[in-house]
Amino acid sequence: MILALYDHLDGVQTESGNHVVYDLARGEAHFGAAQVESHALRWELAGAELEPGSRLAAEVELDRGREWVVRCDRIDFPPGGVAYTHTHPGPGIRCLLFGSILIESGGSTHAYGPLEPWFESGPEPVFAEASETEATAFVRVMLLPREWEGRRTIRYVDPADEDKPKLQRPTVFFDRPLVL
Repeated sequence: MILALYDHLDGVQTESGNHVVYDLARGEAHFGAAQVESHALRWELAGAELEPGSRLAAEVELDRGREWVVRCDRIDFPPGGVAYTHTHPGPGIRCLLFGSILIESGGSTHAYGPLEPWFESGPEPVFAEASETEATAFVRVMLLPREWEGRRTIRYVDPADEDKPKLQRPTVFFDRPLVL
């Protein structure tokens, strides 16, 4: 399967299905059928074919013998916030809303600015460092095994990081069953 992110400057309308639409002006997320009249981001889970204009697409392997959910959430960091080296139980595409962030994963570091997306596999450890001078936030869509529905997904590589103060704040918009 392919998880793809599309940018719709003039809005978008979707029918029911495995779509997530984030309304940038309202800070709202929708699953399935949605209509947004202004700038929107749309995540789509598709078979082998992509629509033209994908900002980022990643092939994801999902065990069809399991039940899955689609989670859409937003992570806000104050200036200088970090997410210590961690993993998640499923893959996803993130898109920075504002601020800047450094992502270290797989032996490389990438800096992202507003409306730049990136993919995280889930099991690959990631360290995130937000801007020192401005608030930073990203929205993400992850595919998670059903047993993670409604549960916190971050797992720290170093157990000692679990007890450190966390400055980032998640806002979960929804977990919805994924239809494969």
